[in-house]
Amino acid sequence: MDVTQDPPRDSGPGPGATPPHPAGQGHGQRTAPEASRMQGHWLLARLGKRVLRPGGIDLTRRMLAAAALAPGERVVELGPGVGRTAELLLARHPSSYHGVDPNPEGRKQVAAVLERHPGAEYVVADAAATGLPAASADLVVGEAMLTIQSDEHKREIVAEAVRLLAPGGRYAIHELALRGDRSPAELEAARKELSRTIRVGARPLPLEAWKDLLTDAGLVVEWTGTAPMHLLEPGRLVQDEGLLGAARFWRNVRRTPGARDRVRAMRQAFQLQGELLSAVGMVARRPQA
Repeated sequence: MDVTQDPPRDSGPGPGATPPHPAGQGHGQRTAPEASRMQGHWLLARLGKRVLRPGGIDLTRRMLAAAALAPGERVVELGPGVGRTAELLLARHPSSYHGVDPNPEGRKQVAAVLERHPGAEYVVADAAATGLPAASADLVVGEAMLTIQSDEHKREIVAEAVRLLAPGGRYAIHELALRGDRSPAELEAARKELSRTIRVGARPLPLEAWKDLLTDAGLVVEWTGTAPMHLLEPGRLVQDEGLLGAARFWRNVRRTPGARDRVRAMRQAFQLQGELLSAVGMVARRPQA
């Protein structure tokens, strides 16, 4: 998952940095391996995982197909992560692409993707205040970033997406969803356990609440898709990263101090909460004036 809030003090360097040192090396200020302290999504990126979305690359592709981006349209992506979805968007030859993220993690990887496309630009800004002109996008995409915002910040980000959209433009999201038929106490316990495991506050919503978030902002939801939360399952890893990418990821897990235990804990948490969690994608349209 990707964040649009300032990373905590101990979040560690972003993906693409030098692999973490074992405890006791460096200045001796830490007694635990860095992998045990990093936010989960950036640890996975550090280990070589490029698809950091809960529903995997398949749900992203389905979402983008429903959004029907045409060549020559204008795109804004909120929280581009390490640039995997940016590659898919840029392959459609938009007239412009702006990737918006305030955080340094992933910036090097995204820049490497964007440098091959003259109309692409990286914007260092919060997703709720991009600084881009109103009605300057035909498609706004945000994946795995609303989930980790407060309810208020979710609404602010969606309002900014609506502001950016030209009439008839689409807003596509890919997020983590909770089952809507369980008690609030059970869902809150699942949310807290997930937050503890991935080291970042997770605030997923039930599917209907995601729809309400978009419709309350004046959008019309036109497509919804779901997928199981199998982010670290072997089959999903191969599907998302390819055989070589999955093998490289597991090799890095074995070689990075603290990573094996951390990744195992995240996978177990996802499995234990699998009945309550799923991934959801939605495409909503801003009505014509």
